[in-house]
Amino acid sequence: MIIDNTVLAKLEKLSMLKIEEEKKEELASQLTEILSYVENLSELNTDNLSATFSTQTEGALLREDTPKVQAHIAQHLFAHAPNAENDFFIVPKIIES
Repeated sequence: MIIDNTVLAKLEKLSMLKIEEEKKEELASQLTEILSYVENLSELNTDNLSATFSTQTEGALLREDTPKVQAHIAQHLFAHAPNAENDFFIVPKIIES
């Protein structure tokens, strides 16, 4: 599949992103290349593989779940929020009681 200006315009609208005019050609080329790579995967014969096939023989590798406290990230987010108070985002009420 080739990504042309029409498809790119639809993607821009759906993603709600503004793509700069000078970057559209490069982006369309990159997306076309990605799609052609993905299309190669459809050529693989997977008829004899089970739905739960995995290349890992030992199962999923797990790591210890340890929380990280990085207060500066939250402070940065709340500093740029249109309306925040006491580490909460303030949003308009949407449910009437």
